[in-house]
Amino acid sequence: MKKTLLLIVFAICYHISFGQQKTIITTDINNFWTAYANIIATTDSAKQIEYINNLYINKGTPGLKALMEVRNYTAQSFINAINRYPNYWKSIKNNTLKADSYAKDIDKAIASLSKLYPLKPASIYFSIGALRTGGTTLNDKVLIGAEISMADEKTNSTELQNDFPHLPNYFGTNPIKGLIFTNTHEYVHTQQKTTIGNVLLAQVVLEGVAEFLAEKALNVNSPNEPIAYGKNNDAKIKVAFEKEMFSPSVSNWLYNNANNQFKQRDLGYYIGYAICARYYEQARDKKLAIKEMIELDYNNESELTAFVEKSTYFDQPLNVYKEAFEKSRPKVIGIKEFTNNSQNVDPNTKIVTLYFSQPMNVNYRGFDFGPAGEKNVLMVQRVIGFSDDKKSFSFEVNLVPDRIYQSVATERFRNENGFPLMPYLINFKTDK
Repeated sequence: MKKTLLLIVFAICYHISFGQQKTIITTDINNFWTAYANIIATTDSAKQIEYINNLYINKGTPGLKALMEVRNYTAQSFINAINRYPNYWKSIKNNTLKADSYAKDIDKAIASLSKLYPLKPASIYFSIGALRTGGTTLNDKVLIGAEISMADEKTNSTELQNDFPHLPNYFGTNPIKGLIFTNTHEYVHTQQKTTIGNVLLAQVVLEGVAEFLAEKALNVNSPNEPIAYGKNNDAKIKVAFEKEMFSPSVSNWLYNNANNQFKQRDLGYYIGYAICARYYEQARDKKLAIKEMIELDYNNESELTAFVEKSTYFDQPLNVYKEAFEKSRPKVIGIKEFTNNSQNVDPNTKIVTLYFSQPMNVNYRGFDFGPAGEKNVLMVQRVIGFSDDKKSFSFEVNLVPDRIYQSVATERFRNENGFPLMPYLINFKTDK
């Protein structure tokens, strides 16, 4: 009897403790503004760093630590942003201080989401970042960058136009009005197997799942501009996306600026959303369809392909688009100074020039180690750059005799349409 009573007491205490656990944590916001007040009161850079560390970062929640990790924020990142955009910070402060007032509605939204799918617990952290995200996740944490997600059309964005050209337009859409939706979208990400897709199609589907299920949970239309734009321009957006869906680069479709043919950023959200909407519409068992969306292994190509093809969003089998994409990618077609894989390259060679099959975007390039590792890497001593026709790229090297050299010209090289290079192994040995 005593043992039974103890178990009952323990169960009651556990229930009370769990019920008191906060889902939404906003303490970082007040800490930031305390640090901010001290920072703007001095021009001493050392003191500014001391204030942001002691009054904000060191007191930070696990959410702030996670936000800094995923966006590579440092103490200096915050100081730079505070000093560079004074009018912006003055205009955003009052909105961010309203975060607690949204807690009840966010809790209600997550409860609605839980009716669609049995959720794993996650926490939502409102922090102040340095203008690189309005919302993201890390494991079981939703990370809200309140300085972006709580902006509205009255937020002063004039100082941001050069460094963050997308933000003035975004603020004009009153993102604070979509704050409940943003939190619901991000909460879905905490339930998925990953938030990083290894190809564009995987990334847009995992974003589309979050966007579509936020709509279903809240019974509202997405407030995000790319969704409305996509619905009105589906056919031409789809044609453009079909050419790139197997690209490892998402830069033309996600987390991008509006410098594309549609003059609209983040259209990958729409593509993923449209795929999920079609999948759901055709499913007989709606609850099962939602489960399949969330539990999909986005980086398993066969699973992803089966899911997307079942949606019937695209007109042809996905392998047709994949083959076309691979054929369209730029390639390295040769090296000017020697034949690749040569075993007797002159060690006095000072320049290496790569020839490409297509004109390249001069703003992108990248090299990595070859299979032989760092000790055999072909180091770039100085970048000479692209030729006038953009079809070759030259750089200076410093070779020694009787040595194997390797480097990979990576997918960070892109053609003028943003298609990534087929990786190319530069491999040779110098003469004795």
